[in-house]
Amino acid sequence: MDSRITPVRLDGRQPYDYRKIRIQFGADRGCCKVSLGQTLVLAQVSCEIISPRAVRPSDGILFINVELSPMASPAFEVGRMSDLGVEINRLLERCLRESRCLDTESLCIISGEKVWQIRVDVNVMNHDGNIIDCCSVAAIAALAHFRRPDVTVDGSEVIVHPSDEKDPIPLSVHHMPICVTFSFYEQGKYLLVDPTDKEEKVMDGKMIIGMNKHREICTLQVSGEMLLMKDQVLRCSNIAVVKVTEVTELIQRALENDRQARLSGQKFGFAESEFTESILTNQLEPEEIQITESRMDEESEEEEDMNGDLNMEKKSKVKILDHGVGMIGEGGTSTWGLEDNEMTEELQKEAKVTQPDQKDTAHATDGNLGDDSEEEGTVMLNLDSVADEKPVRGEKMGLPNSNSNRKKRKGKS
Repeated sequence: MDSRITPVRLDGRQPYDYRKIRIQFGADRGCCKVSLGQTLVLAQVSCEIISPRAVRPSDGILFINVELSPMASPAFEVGRMSDLGVEINRLLERCLRESRCLDTESLCIISGEKVWQIRVDVNVMNHDGNIIDCCSVAAIAALAHFRRPDVTVDGSEVIVHPSDEKDPIPLSVHHMPICVTFSFYEQGKYLLVDPTDKEEKVMDGKMIIGMNKHREICTLQVSGEMLLMKDQVLRCSNIAVVKVTEVTELIQRALENDRQARLSGQKFGFAESEFTESILTNQLEPEEIQITESRMDEESEEEEDMNGDLNMEKKSKVKILDHGVGMIGEGGTSTWGLEDNEMTEELQKEAKVTQPDQKDTAHATDGNLGDDSEEEGTVMLNLDSVADEKPVRGEKMGLPNSNSNRKKRKGKS
């Protein structure tokens, strides 16, 4: 949610940027595939001769059909038109048919008897947001790419010529209306162009503007729980003019490239445009994302500063008892380190007992006391232990204590 408040979006775009648009034409006339980011739409145009309507006997018919298959999204069902499908179908009819972008009078063969019906089938192959814009681009590009067969009228007889006898005739397209979708957040406070599927799930409402490059609004629809001001509508229309002009130039450039490839005898179609002799065909191009400081980062930094201050307060607890100059030792004897001193003294006593000096020791060697298998041993006698008249190992074994005898002799003398 914070990504829509800051200028950075989830895919790194700016608020008014479109995703990458790619237009491809098939080998057959009137077949167009358009990809808007990960959203993929395939449009196919076909024609047939039918009887005209009684209200307009000299006008042809433009029929638009939109199919949302479960392959595009699990939310779509087979054989059942969802609310989104009905909305897209009605929008395309208003944008293309009611704007009179196609000259229907040129589709008349015999007034009141036979006319051409142009059918546009739009199939959504993958749904990643903003289906309406992608469908409008695919439909108008397919109409501009389509060629109908040439006919000859002989009395009441109509002869349809195949493409090898006579060149097919292109449709008379006056202008190219294209839909631009705007999504609003926080009651119209924030605005995004070309929302993705995730952005559409959290938006408050959206506005769709169908416009051509001549600044003519063909359709306008506002949906959602929000209220828009006049200035916001004018702002969106100004943005839509720029986007429609860019997309129109992209369609005309793709049509010109396909025409040049067909005239020069080069390979064309989906297979040629998709196939490359490289293992990096489906490699995703890295996108540069400019990440600025967000509110979450600021809050985390504030929390870290607060935690650091609390830790410092816990570690440094200084109490001021009195003001003035004091001397060390005025409070009596120091009790610091008494336990450490006692432990060091005990360790020193143990070291004196276990590690006697070589000068103050006497050696007594055990002889062979018998045929036992005991080994000979050497006993070290300490002078302190002898003075205290403590039994030592030498006395237990019956060895003569030389030090005690010497002291006795000195006493007698």
